[in-house]
Amino acid sequence: EVQLVESGGGLVQPGGSLRLSCAASGFTFGSYDMVWVRQAPGKGAEWVAGIDSGGRSTHYADSAKGRFTISRDNAKNTLYLQMNSLKFEETAAYYCGTKLGGETITGQGTQVSVSS
Repeated sequence: EVQLVESGGGLVQPGGSLRLSCAASGFTFGSYDMVWVRQAPGKGAEWVAGIDSGGRSTHYADSAKGRFTISRDNAKNTLYLQMNSLKFEETAAYYCGTKLGGETITGQGTQVSVSS
């Protein structure tokens, strides 16, 4: 069974940092590009960052550049998102995802709340 399980979310003050993790199972993790997306309350999903299967190439939304870092450990089947200098408006559920056989797969999400 294909599974993506996000963790690491929580409550953080503006300007704070969090590191999200995504544990993958049921497929050959190291063969697939991965992404992080987020969805704020009442809004559509927003792509945040992507990384290629080997971890050599990364891409970021303009809003994340310079503050977020996506990375992966293929030996551990785990994807990460280091988020620094978090802002109020980045309160959202964060999901990792990939495409398998043309189908988009995501986990259940982890909630990030930025509040003072």
